[in-house]
Amino acid sequence: MVKISSLGHIFHRLKWGEDALAIFIFSAMTILPFFESFSRLFNINSIPASQILVQHFTLWIGLLGGILAARQNKLLALTRESLFKKDKEIHFGKWVAKVTTFLVLVSLAWGSWELVKVEMQYPIDIAPNIPRWFAQIIMPLGFGLMAVQIYLNSYEKQLHRITLIIVGLLLSLGGITDMFFEMIPALYIGIFIIAVSLFYGAPIFVGLGGLAVLMFWSEYTPISAIPAEAYRIVVSPTLPTIPLFTLAGYLLAESKASERLVKVFRELFGWIPGGTPVIIVFLCGFFTALTGGSGVTILALGGLLLPMLLKDGYSRTFSLGLITVSGSIGLLFPPSLPLIIYGVTAGVSVKDVFIAGLMPGALLVFMISSWAVIQGKKSNIKLKKFVSKKALTVSWDTKWELFLPVLILLGVFGGYTTLVETAAITVIYIFIIEVLVYKDIKINDLPKIIIDCATLIGGVIIILGVAMGLTSYLVDAQVPMLILSWTKEVVSNKYLFLLMLNIFLLLVGCLMDIFSAIIVIVPLIAPLGNHFGIEPVHLAIIFIANLELGFLTPPVGMNLFLSAYRFDEDMPKIYQATLPFFIIKLLAVALITYIPIITLGLLQ
Repeated sequence: MVKISSLGHIFHRLKWGEDALAIFIFSAMTILPFFESFSRLFNINSIPASQILVQHFTLWIGLLGGILAARQNKLLALTRESLFKKDKEIHFGKWVAKVTTFLVLVSLAWGSWELVKVEMQYPIDIAPNIPRWFAQIIMPLGFGLMAVQIYLNSYEKQLHRITLIIVGLLLSLGGITDMFFEMIPALYIGIFIIAVSLFYGAPIFVGLGGLAVLMFWSEYTPISAIPAEAYRIVVSPTLPTIPLFTLAGYLLAESKASERLVKVFRELFGWIPGGTPVIIVFLCGFFTALTGGSGVTILALGGLLLPMLLKDGYSRTFSLGLITVSGSIGLLFPPSLPLIIYGVTAGVSVKDVFIAGLMPGALLVFMISSWAVIQGKKSNIKLKKFVSKKALTVSWDTKWELFLPVLILLGVFGGYTTLVETAAITVIYIFIIEVLVYKDIKINDLPKIIIDCATLIGGVIIILGVAMGLTSYLVDAQVPMLILSWTKEVVSNKYLFLLMLNIFLLLVGCLMDIFSAIIVIVPLIAPLGNHFGIEPVHLAIIFIANLELGFLTPPVGMNLFLSAYRFDEDMPKIYQATLPFFIIKLLAVALITYIPIITLGLLQ
């Protein structure tokens, strides 16, 4: 009993330490870029190497968030039901998924430690008196603690949990693994096992990381190549915007900002037939652009928006379809995280990608809003009378939130601040207006919001990191060049290539989350786009627009599952509800793909 109590006490202290460290790092990530812009404005000394420190804080918050997500069973997966919930009995499919997840994490922890050992032998400082290995030490610690959490949450009985370690020990024996590769097609069996694991609920990063480990292992290449590539992508200069803008979105979602914005939009647009659906398109687009995840918007705002539409007299089918499609409509607007990640991955100016997304995003909003207006007229929805005095009053009451898009656009396009500084200023601005001005969020609520945000960010950044490891293998194996050679032989012109690209990306959008799709697929298609004379920025918008549509593509589009989960509906009902919107977005994607001026017009 003493040992169990002592162990529980250790895990409690560890949990407290993880939470406290995540809050500290998020605070530092916000304050340092803000102070950097402030010091430049007033020409005072800035903190040495603050930009490099913030980039490495992204690595730390990613791994800490992964630990938190593993602890809370919130690692991003393709299934709704959590895999790690201390089962009482062994189900073979789930057991395979648990073993695979545990082994991938242990492999990544080992590979990360090998990387750190090399860095210790040849130390390089990233800031005064801070060696790079010290920043990287979070990688073996993070993956190792995630493996511990997965192990503890796998089964109730110790005997069942031990099986995970036994399989790991057997595979760690070099003679046995060599025999596997010589006697059986271990690579193909491994790919099949990973696919089965994803089907039974293994986290998404396990599929990507598992494939990377398997590929490097089969080539007798050190697994440390995967964490090395993960480190390279995660500490890139633009990536700190992901946790910062996501935190800004979380703060807004936890406040009453959505209710205030709904009031403003209702007074401004309620007189239009289909006014409420138009409001929802704008509101969801705003939140999705900030949080970077369509699923977050559906889950966070769905409970507010569905009753609003039903109360106005719209059918449940139309309402479900509108909210499901609106969840991804903001991904083409700044400061959309997929646009940032695409720019980083493809080596394209993030600012140019932001500008290029404005007109295609506006086209999507216009087409979906037009359909909503038509439905409003057909359903004879009672219109709200426009009262200018009331519209001005609610707009004034919501002035601080209405200024937010202006602040972001000024920061991104005005040239006054960097993208990371804009993200930090956005977080501080929202903190001031929601905590100090409107007082919607209490100071005591902030730790939970930050922990929830870190949990989501951890899932995303780990996916990005291990996906980069897989991409590195594909590039080393010259897969992009092989695809390019094959395509040159099969595809005769640019428009046939674009058609094939549309179909391919729809399938990718169904089967992969948008973040890993960008990291893995972009290096494969970028050379093809260049060969067929497609502007890199145009290719970026085609890519994101197609993946937006992939979220709605039956039978496995991600938003379809999230909507069914949020509104407790059967999948056929969701398919029926989203079909008209799918057709509209398909038409919009075709226009964006085949009429480049829509994308490139503002850049010329």
